[in-house]
Amino acid sequence: MEIAVVTGAARGFGLEIARRLRARGYEVVLADVDAAVEDAARAIGGHGAVADVRDPEAHRSVAARAAALGRVSVWVNNAGVVLTGQPWEHGDDVVRRTVEVNLLGVVFGCQAAVDVMRAGGGRILNIASMSAFGPVPGLAVYAATKAAVLTFGLSLHGDLERAGVPVRVLTCCPDAADTKLLRDVQDDPASAILFSGGGLLSAAEVADRAVAMLDGRRLVRALPAYRAGMARAGAVVPSLGLKVLDLLRRFGDRRRTGA
Repeated sequence: MEIAVVTGAARGFGLEIARRLRARGYEVVLADVDAAVEDAARAIGGHGAVADVRDPEAHRSVAARAAALGRVSVWVNNAGVVLTGQPWEHGDDVVRRTVEVNLLGVVFGCQAAVDVMRAGGGRILNIASMSAFGPVPGLAVYAATKAAVLTFGLSLHGDLERAGVPVRVLTCCPDAADTKLLRDVQDDPASAILFSGGGLLSAAEVADRAVAMLDGRRLVRALPAYRAGMARAGAVVPSLGLKVLDLLRRFGDRRRTGA
């Protein structure tokens, strides 16, 4: 029996990804720090596990539970939090939580996934963000964690390939989507850049494209691709890129307040 693990699966991207993996015939273990994951798992015929991704032992416990069901062949590191505002105004605890959930949660998840999949092979899918490709004023700490997730995933893939371990590491980088995470920060003007695209993605759109990566050879997918090109260009010439981002922020702010 093929088993998939999805973190941050009580709602949003994680739950939609879990639905699609279930539809593909996987037994799915849904993990989340929110106890609502138990209800979400029952709703799709999966297995719920309350777990905090900041705790490496929690990942090992989820991995052991998944391995007891069958062969773990897919592990999705989706859990994340959004932090908007001026970085010099963030409290110590909120910065630490953001880095631990968004980055260490992925690192620890990958360690557990490799350990449980290294003999039989599998695929790790990390959910990063469009902000991984360049500077994002208003989301500096968040963007830093997502850039680190992208770099870590590619580096890990290279290490696994060189070591002959049959585990692939994929990274999906979606633009802003209409989820609870985004709506929770919508009232903060610093979130304006999130509303500057052609329109908010839906959790279903992101889940469709993310799960489709399991069938292909691409290691990184940006949604939509043109926004990644803009972000990369801004990172190459940052003095110009930051000016463009400020224009996009003003446009996004109008859309944010009218959304």
